[in-house]
Amino acid sequence: MFTPRRKIILTGYRATGKTLVGLTLAEHLHLDFIDMDEMLVARAGQSIRQIVAQHGWGQFRLLERDLLAEMVCRKDAVISTGGGAILHQDIWNLLRQTGLTVWLTADIDTICRRLAEDANSAEQRPTLTDSDLYVEVAQVLAERDPLYEKGSHLTVDTSNKTAGEIVHIIETALGDDAFLREVEASLPKDPIFC
Repeated sequence: MFTPRRKIILTGYRATGKTLVGLTLAEHLHLDFIDMDEMLVARAGQSIRQIVAQHGWGQFRLLERDLLAEMVCRKDAVISTGGGAILHQDIWNLLRQTGLTVWLTADIDTICRRLAEDANSAEQRPTLTDSDLYVEVAQVLAERDPLYEKGSHLTVDTSNKTAGEIVHIIETALGDDAFLREVEASLPKDPIFC
């Protein structure tokens, strides 16, 4: 069942603000906050870098897919998905029917700057392509942007905004009944029963 005010799913590439915005939004809405990458690391007992080094990206994506499937029927939460969660289109399409999906974007320069400034990037965000950072970001965005766009109800550019400004945009959308009716009208007519 589509419950946009009770479940918000944040998607987007690395360093677009999903965790900070998610924490702030969950606090404002009095909802639980779920960081899928944190949950996955806790369950695996290893950092993302360790999982990828020992088992490869394929195994990481399987763990991510299983966790994403658990989120389909989760309610009363703001969920920060990993940047690659959008690749699981079969699960994503179900998830999108159960809450408001928000794509947080940023330009390549902003993403690269944020990644370089984040001391935890190495453990949390191992390289996806072994390319130069700028080249990797550009390449992955070219592949994923169409999926993010297709899989999201709302898009917010985070490049020059504070977390508070981004949260305000999302809360405004959640309070706009005409927007929410339009979103719900775009969904398949067969509801998901959780």
